[in-house]
Amino acid sequence: MKKRKRLLLLLGTVLLAVVLAGCGTAPITAESTGFWDRYIVLNFSRVIIWLSDLFGGSYGLGIIVFTLIIRIILLPLMHGQTKSTRKMSELQPQLKALQATYSSKDAETQSKLKEETSKLYSEAGVNPAAGCLPLLIQMPVLMGLYQSISRTEALSTGNFLWMNLGKPDPMFILPVLAAILTYATTKLSSMSQAESNATTTSMMYMMPALILFMGITLPSALSLYWVVGNAFSVGQTLLLNNPFKIRKEREEKLQAERERQRALEKALNPKKKKKKK
Repeated sequence: MKKRKRLLLLLGTVLLAVVLAGCGTAPITAESTGFWDRYIVLNFSRVIIWLSDLFGGSYGLGIIVFTLIIRIILLPLMHGQTKSTRKMSELQPQLKALQATYSSKDAETQSKLKEETSKLYSEAGVNPAAGCLPLLIQMPVLMGLYQSISRTEALSTGNFLWMNLGKPDPMFILPVLAAILTYATTKLSSMSQAESNATTTSMMYMMPALILFMGITLPSALSLYWVVGNAFSVGQTLLLNNPFKIRKEREEKLQAERERQRALEKALNPKKKKKKK
């Protein structure tokens, strides 16, 4: 049920992105009204243009710096999500044991399963919903960026490298790179988990495919945002949640546990000393 809810949340988020992308087509100005247009889209546009002016009028560099600022602001939340995901992975054996213990489908048993599961989460300091929060927060940022570019003439007609920021990348370089980095981010995160699961595996391929499709059809500025944001995520993962280090520590812990068990068995079953002739 939990996996199904996560997939439904992903589909709902995608639907929200499609709906918001189609909302509002009029040029954004200081006279624009409404909370979304006046306080989100307009200010995103102003910040990007201001950052661009700091870098010689390059709107592409303005978007890159804007993306980095957003990712730095979200860093504590993203790091918390990573830690929560890791803890959830480590709890999988205990969760499976609870599911085996309370396998009956009657209401009383299922209620007891929920109670024990909540107790386990509480004792471990894990919030199952924490993994979805960064995604929900980033979606308004993404849609605000999309509309600030498409509805601001200076940004929608601006150029960066070989691209017009208001149009799809004609060479598909950024969409492909964004998809690769999305895959790398998910892959690195999954490597730190004690056990793989079907949801993580499906997300590892679904998200890059979705990013590739949207990158090909939407303004290249969004692909630029995804490339920079996911490159930041890869670096963040390697620095703060390095899966290679986590795997090594986990293997060392298992090895220490095996040695402890062998020592215990040896102590409980000492070998008989051979008699001297």
